[in-house]
Amino acid sequence: MLNQLQKEINELKEEKNAILLCHNYQTKEVQDIADFIGDSLELCIKASQIRDKDILVFCGVDFMGETAYLLNPEKKILIPDNYAKCPMAHMLPADIIKKAKAKYPDAAVVLYVNTLAEAKAEADIVCTSANALKIIQSLDEDKILFGPDKNLGKYVAKHTDKTIIPIPEDGYCYVHNNLDPERLLILKEKYPEAEVLVHPEANPNVQKLADKILSTGGMMNHVAKSENNQFLIVTEVDMCTRLNKEYPEKECIPAYTDAFCETMKLHSLKKIKECLIKEEPIITVPEELVENSLKAVQKMIDISK
Repeated sequence: MLNQLQKEINELKEEKNAILLCHNYQTKEVQDIADFIGDSLELCIKASQIRDKDILVFCGVDFMGETAYLLNPEKKILIPDNYAKCPMAHMLPADIIKKAKAKYPDAAVVLYVNTLAEAKAEADIVCTSANALKIIQSLDEDKILFGPDKNLGKYVAKHTDKTIIPIPEDGYCYVHNNLDPERLLILKEKYPEAEVLVHPEANPNVQKLADKILSTGGMMNHVAKSENNQFLIVTEVDMCTRLNKEYPEKECIPAYTDAFCETMKLHSLKKIKECLIKEEPIITVPEELVENSLKAVQKMIDISK
């Protein structure tokens, strides 16, 4: 049952010919009115396919809205709260990449999609946690400049013969990097039948305790197909909101109830309504960055199809 504010937002979406795209880490009240929910890869692909809407409202963080703009420059891209910025994306400004390219001229540049457009413009291709290994294996180069997430980089390095060079050396997601493996060990003892699904942004000591290391989209697919009925979900807490809604017959337990992305949670129903009424804040990308940024994103989408 939708509340009054949710109903008003749905009416505004229809009136404005708008679509609401939401990341898996949004709250339940936002997920309940989303037209599409997904991980970074799924949101990129969905954004590239939208033809019949004038406005895209993006409930995620800044780099996601920028990517939506790159793929839909003729549409109006709105983000309910302009302060929803990904700290990890801001750890990798373009200058760091330029210096690394000068130092390693024979290396390909593969950037996590969790980067700003200025960084993407310096990349050969981008990737997500769902397809990072596939993207890297598709390249001819033996050396890969990879950033900004060091933990995803370490995970990929274990599964490829290529040399992975992290840029910056210590980039990370604060939600995943600080997870305590001791707490997960206690939960594994409490729920011995549960499969442990860990996001690759988690630190290596937590990854070691996983049954599967998966993107959030990968977690959705695995829970849907698995014969197991109980899972410990090691990522941002609201991933379980979506999993338990879509698969109520299975038990998805958030391993860390305090794994909370503060910037993702800035998008309240009130702010979504206001941004639809005012049609702002608007997200754009500087014109001089669009061509190269889009090229890196489109290459990823083409390989991922």
